[in-house]
Amino acid sequence: MNDNPTLAFIGGSGLYNFSAISEQESVDVETPFGFPSSPITIGNLAGRKVAFLARHGLGHYIPPGDVNYRANIFALKSLGVQNVISISACGSLREDYKPGDIVIPDQLFDFTRSRECSFFEQGLVVHIGTADPYCKNLSSRVFNAVNKTGACVHQGGTFIVIEGPRFSTKAESNLFREWGMSIIGMTACPEAFLAREAEMCYATMAHVTDYDVWHISEESVSVEMVINTLNKNLEIAQESIVELAKIPFEVADCSCQHALASSIITHPNSITNEMKKKLSILVDKYISQ
Repeated sequence: MNDNPTLAFIGGSGLYNFSAISEQESVDVETPFGFPSSPITIGNLAGRKVAFLARHGLGHYIPPGDVNYRANIFALKSLGVQNVISISACGSLREDYKPGDIVIPDQLFDFTRSRECSFFEQGLVVHIGTADPYCKNLSSRVFNAVNKTGACVHQGGTFIVIEGPRFSTKAESNLFREWGMSIIGMTACPEAFLAREAEMCYATMAHVTDYDVWHISEESVSVEMVINTLNKNLEIAQESIVELAKIPFEVADCSCQHALASSIITHPNSITNEMKKKLSILVDKYISQ
């Protein structure tokens, strides 16, 4: 078995509190961007080593806008993770995406306002390509894994990410529907974009918990509604994770693994040694020390 976890899941405590995972250990990882939201749990699942990270901290005390997304993704990258699957709650902006359903989105609309959205700051400029923000290969595998559980799962849709932590107004929710958005949440951005900068494959398993606030015959979203639906879907998420762990994830030459190849615009001679050292696990194969 590979000593490094090549597959990681980001989400809530229900992801790693189940008996299928053996030999669990907790790892604290410090990054140039600080510590991740929680210690990373590493364990064995279906014959492979996997990693789990609680996005909002153990006990869910970090609001969406304050999550250290850069530290989370950087920490997983430093452990050797190549594939990241986000388990997220979402509201539905479509009649046919019902509470209890699962959506594997293929597009993102970033409506956040104040988050650190890149590893690359002044001194090393990178323009990463995100036309297709989700890895098609990994998303397909997630869809197939969820489908095997018998759950109602939808392949495709645009995920709009709002700043939060409040829920939408009815005016906002209806506007997002007019824009053609499919589901709404608070955490996929900048997580997906940072995973692309880190040349990691990234996909989302989004659990529909409500109809946001637009639906005239359904109750508006509440914390109680979100938690109740997530608890009902916990078994589906765990079964899907087991199915995913069974699949060989060594995808030959996925484009996600070369995302930086044509994205670095700063001339190598203008990049300081300090910056090269800080981001070495991201850029070493493109920029010599």
